[in-house]
Amino acid sequence: MNNLSYNIKLGLCFAGIFGCYFYYGVVQEKITRGTYGEKEERYYYTMFLVFCQCIINSLFAKGVLVLTKAPVDKTPRKLVFICGVTYVGAMLASNASLKWVNYPTQVLGKSCKPIPVMLLGVFLAGKRYNVVKYLSVVLITIGIALFMFKDGKSGDSGFSFGFGEILLLTSLTLDGLTGVSQEKMRSHGTRAHFMMMGMNLSALVVMSIGLVATGELWLAIDFCSRHPAIVPEIITFGIASAMGQNFIFITVSEFGPLMCSIMTTTRKFFTILGSVVFFGNTLLARQWLGTFIVFTGLILDNMYGKTIKKV
Repeated sequence: MNNLSYNIKLGLCFAGIFGCYFYYGVVQEKITRGTYGEKEERYYYTMFLVFCQCIINSLFAKGVLVLTKAPVDKTPRKLVFICGVTYVGAMLASNASLKWVNYPTQVLGKSCKPIPVMLLGVFLAGKRYNVVKYLSVVLITIGIALFMFKDGKSGDSGFSFGFGEILLLTSLTLDGLTGVSQEKMRSHGTRAHFMMMGMNLSALVVMSIGLVATGELWLAIDFCSRHPAIVPEIITFGIASAMGQNFIFITVSEFGPLMCSIMTTTRKFFTILGSVVFFGNTLLARQWLGTFIVFTGLILDNMYGKTIKKV
């Protein structure tokens, strides 16, 4: 792949991820913050929502595989299952951490995602990157952390490390292990949509156990039966997720999980930056510094960070 086609394909993947997940966020906000029925009930069953999302993701991927008449994939099923378990585990641990830490802390923690993906890729998947790649990832992470950080109130007691932070570290570690599994799947020549289908089917197994064990499955079904207006919204939410994952797994397959983690991490950064450009929202000096650092890291990575060697 020459430099021009590399940049065009990468740009299309980023645009697809950005556009699909922007709409995904709008629909998610409508479902989780909206009210239903005369009693104005709220929907709280996030695990069931993710479960439905995984079903639609799996069906979408299967449809693409059938339409493209993809050959039988020979990736070890154990590897696919492990990848799906770490993927859903990272998501559940991150969501659960919000019970003990505030949202800005979670965003800051997850902004570090490219680092464990890169480091565990080196130690467990045998990846090797040039020095500029390491530097650009660190710069992007620091820039996003500066940009997303929200100053605490004067009464805040400073840094503390508790169960919420442990869950965030667990989530980041599982993100890194997901990246390792995806690298190993790439070495088997796994196609993007087989990877997508396999990971979501594996996640469904874990989610099914969780839904039954917690009783959330029956509560969510009861809510949907009482408020059928939410059903098309959940379907729309799933379709937006499937389209976004389509671009995510193409990115993983073509450019690797590290590049994908950089793109998904910078997505929120560009969303907020877009609000500044189009709606005149203001940024603090610290956020402008973070913006400069992020773009420095992205430019360095684009110009000099593509050389990757594997042991």
